[in-house]
Amino acid sequence: MNRGPSSIVPCLRYRDAHTMIEWLCRAFGFEKQAVYEDAQGAVAHAQLTYGGGMVMLGSVREDGFGSFLAQPDAVGGRETQCVCVIVRDCRAHYERATAAGAQIVEDYAEKDYGGAGYACRDPEGHLWWFGSYDPWTG
Repeated sequence: MNRGPSSIVPCLRYRDAHTMIEWLCRAFGFEKQAVYEDAQGAVAHAQLTYGGGMVMLGSVREDGFGSFLAQPDAVGGRETQCVCVIVRDCRAHYERATAAGAQIVEDYAEKDYGGAGYACRDPEGHLWWFGSYDPWTG
Protein backbone atom coordinates (compact mmCIF):
# COMPACT_ATOMS: atom_id res chain seq x y z
CA MET A 1 0.00 0.00 0.00
CA ASN A 2 1.36 3.41 -0.96
CA ARG A 3 0.50 5.77 1.88
CA GLY A 4 1.99 8.90 0.35
CA PRO A 5 1.57 12.27 2.05
CA SER A 6 -1.20 12.76 4.58
CA SER A 7 -4.52 13.76 3.10
CA ILE A 8 -6.25 14.30 6.45
CA VAL A 9 -5.08 17.41 8.27
CA PRO A 10 -6.71 18.41 11.59
CA CYS A 11 -7.48 22.11 12.02
CA LEU A 12 -7.71 23.96 15.32
CA ARG A 13 -8.39 27.53 16.37
CA TYR A 14 -6.82 29.26 19.35
CA ARG A 15 -7.51 32.50 21.18
CA ASP A 16 -3.77 33.22 21.41
CA ALA A 17 -2.55 31.39 18.32
CA HIS A 18 0.95 32.93 18.33
CA THR A 19 1.61 31.72 21.89
CA MET A 20 0.11 28.31 21.14
CA ILE A 21 2.28 27.83 18.05
CA GLU A 22 5.37 28.32 20.20
CA TRP A 23 3.98 26.04 22.94
CA LEU A 24 3.03 23.25 20.51
CA CYS A 25 6.53 23.32 19.05
CA ARG A 26 8.19 23.30 22.49
CA ALA A 27 5.87 20.82 24.23
CA PHE A 28 4.97 18.42 21.44
CA GLY A 29 7.86 18.78 18.99
CA PHE A 30 5.97 20.34 16.08
CA GLU A 31 7.88 22.45 13.57
CA LYS A 32 6.58 25.63 11.96
CA GLN A 33 6.15 25.18 8.23
CA ALA A 34 4.18 28.36 7.61
CA VAL A 35 2.54 31.14 9.64
CA TYR A 36 0.46 33.81 7.90
CA GLU A 37 -0.93 36.82 9.73
CA ASP A 38 -3.94 38.95 8.86
CA ALA A 39 -3.92 42.75 8.79
CA GLN A 40 -4.52 42.90 12.57
CA GLY A 41 -1.57 40.58 13.35
CA ALA A 42 -3.70 37.56 14.22
CA VAL A 43 -2.83 34.16 12.78
CA ALA A 44 -4.89 33.77 9.62
CA HIS A 45 -3.39 30.35 8.88
CA ALA A 46 -0.50 28.29 10.21
CA GLN A 47 0.90 24.87 9.30
CA LEU A 48 2.83 22.84 11.87
CA THR A 49 4.47 19.56 10.93
CA TYR A 50 5.44 16.48 12.92
CA GLY A 51 7.20 13.78 10.93
CA GLY A 52 5.01 13.15 7.89
CA GLY A 53 1.93 14.69 9.51
CA MET A 54 0.56 18.19 9.87
CA VAL A 55 -1.94 20.26 11.81
CA MET A 56 -3.25 23.60 10.66
CA LEU A 57 -4.42 26.32 13.00
CA GLY A 58 -5.48 29.90 13.22
CA SER A 59 -6.78 32.53 15.58
CA VAL A 60 -10.36 32.32 16.85
CA ARG A 61 -12.53 34.57 14.75
CA GLU A 62 -16.21 34.90 14.01
CA ASP A 63 -16.07 34.34 10.30
CA GLY A 64 -18.22 31.95 8.26
CA PHE A 65 -16.33 28.78 9.22
CA GLY A 66 -15.59 30.03 12.74
CA SER A 67 -19.31 30.16 13.49
CA PHE A 68 -19.33 26.33 13.41
CA LEU A 69 -16.53 25.99 16.00
CA ALA A 70 -16.49 26.27 19.78
CA GLN A 71 -13.46 26.47 22.02
CA PRO A 72 -13.21 23.75 24.71
CA ASP A 73 -13.65 26.20 27.60
CA ALA A 74 -16.91 27.44 26.06
CA VAL A 75 -18.43 23.93 26.13
CA GLY A 76 -17.32 22.63 29.50
CA GLY A 77 -14.00 21.25 28.23
CA ARG A 78 -15.72 18.67 26.04
CA GLU A 79 -14.63 17.88 22.51
CA THR A 80 -16.13 15.75 19.79
CA GLN A 81 -12.72 14.73 18.43
CA CYS A 82 -9.03 14.88 19.22
CA VAL A 83 -5.81 15.05 17.27
CA CYS A 84 -3.96 11.71 17.29
CA VAL A 85 -0.19 11.78 16.66
CA ILE A 86 2.06 8.74 16.26
CA VAL A 87 5.40 9.23 18.00
CA ARG A 88 8.47 6.98 18.04
CA ASP A 89 9.37 7.28 21.72
CA CYS A 90 6.09 7.76 23.54
CA ARG A 91 7.63 7.79 27.04
CA ALA A 92 10.07 10.59 26.08
CA HIS A 93 7.25 12.52 24.39
CA TYR A 94 5.07 12.16 27.49
CA GLU A 95 7.88 13.50 29.68
CA ARG A 96 8.50 16.44 27.33
CA ALA A 97 4.81 17.38 27.22
CA THR A 98 4.44 17.01 30.99
CA ALA A 99 7.50 19.20 31.61
CA ALA A 100 6.00 21.88 29.33
CA GLY A 101 2.79 21.93 31.35
CA ALA A 102 0.43 19.76 29.28
CA GLN A 103 -2.56 18.70 31.38
CA ILE A 104 -2.44 14.90 31.36
CA VAL A 105 -5.97 13.47 31.17
CA GLU A 106 -4.99 9.85 30.51
CA ASP A 107 -1.63 8.82 31.91
CA TYR A 108 1.06 7.11 29.86
CA ALA A 109 0.38 3.38 29.60
CA GLU A 110 1.38 0.36 27.56
CA LYS A 111 -1.61 -0.75 25.50
CA ASP A 112 -2.97 -4.29 25.06
CA TYR A 113 -3.16 -3.79 21.29
CA GLY A 114 0.52 -2.77 21.13
CA GLY A 115 2.53 0.37 21.70
CA ALA A 116 1.96 2.94 24.39
CA GLY A 117 0.02 6.16 24.62
CA TYR A 118 -1.32 9.05 26.67
CA ALA A 119 -3.84 11.85 26.30
CA CYS A 120 -3.47 15.48 27.32
CA ARG A 121 -4.87 18.96 26.91
CA ASP A 122 -2.94 21.95 25.67
CA PRO A 123 -3.16 25.27 27.56
CA GLU A 124 -6.34 26.28 25.67
CA GLY A 125 -8.00 22.94 26.40
CA HIS A 126 -7.75 21.10 23.07
CA LEU A 127 -7.48 17.33 23.50
CA TRP A 128 -4.48 15.46 22.05
CA TRP A 129 -3.60 11.74 21.95
CA PHE A 130 0.02 10.64 21.47
CA GLY A 131 0.97 7.03 21.00
CA SER A 132 3.59 4.72 19.55
CA TYR A 133 1.12 2.27 18.00
CA ASP A 134 1.13 2.75 14.22
CA PRO A 135 -2.18 1.57 12.74
CA TRP A 136 -0.55 1.36 9.28
CA THR A 137 1.85 -1.35 10.42
CA GLY A 138 -0.21 -2.94 13.20
